[in-house]
Amino acid sequence: MFPEIVDIFFVDTTPFVDKYFMEPEEHTYDWEGVEPRKTYLATLLKDLKAELGNSTAKWKFVVGHHAIKSLGHHGDTTDLIKFLLSLLKENNVDVYMNGHDHCLEHIASIDGPIQYLTSGGGSKAWRGDLKPEDDIESTAKFLYDGQGFMSVEMNENDVMIVFYDVDGNVLHDWNISKLLYSAV
Repeated sequence: MFPEIVDIFFVDTTPFVDKYFMEPEEHTYDWEGVEPRKTYLATLLKDLKAELGNSTAKWKFVVGHHAIKSLGHHGDTTDLIKFLLSLLKENNVDVYMNGHDHCLEHIASIDGPIQYLTSGGGSKAWRGDLKPEDDIESTAKFLYDGQGFMSVEMNENDVMIVFYDVDGNVLHDWNISKLLYSAV
C-alpha cells in the first residue's frame, strides 16, 4: 500500500485459541503446518515482533480473525490477551481490527493507544447476545449488534473509521490524528 504511511500486519489468530485444541469434537480444523503448535506460535510471534519493530510507518494496524477485546457474543479472546496484546503495546500498534463476533464495535484501550475495531456484522447478527464486561464496557465507544460494515480512510496524519448499517447509514465515526495523538 503506502509503507511510509501505514503497515498492516495480518495475524493467524486461530492457533492461539486453546479451546480449538482442547475441545476437538466441537471444532474441526486442518492443523497441517501448525503442528507442533508451540513452535508455530513462537515463530509467528517472533516474526511479528521483528516486522513490527522494523516498521517505520506512521500508522500500524494489526488484523486478526478473533477479537482481543469485545462485548459481542464471543467476548474477549483471553488467549490473545495472554500471548499477543503485550507485543502490540510494546510496538505502538494503533489499531487492532477483527471479525469473528457478529457485531460492529469500537473499544478504546484503557492503558494505551490501541483501538479495537470489530467488523463482523456482514453475514449475520446475534441481536441482544452481548457480554458486557465492567473493565471494557466503560471504554466501548460504539456497539451495534446488527449487520453492517466498516470503512477506513487515512493519510499521513489522520485516520477516519466509519461504521455503517446494511443500508449505508452512518452509525458511528471516529477520527484520530497523529498530530494530536503524538502531543498527548
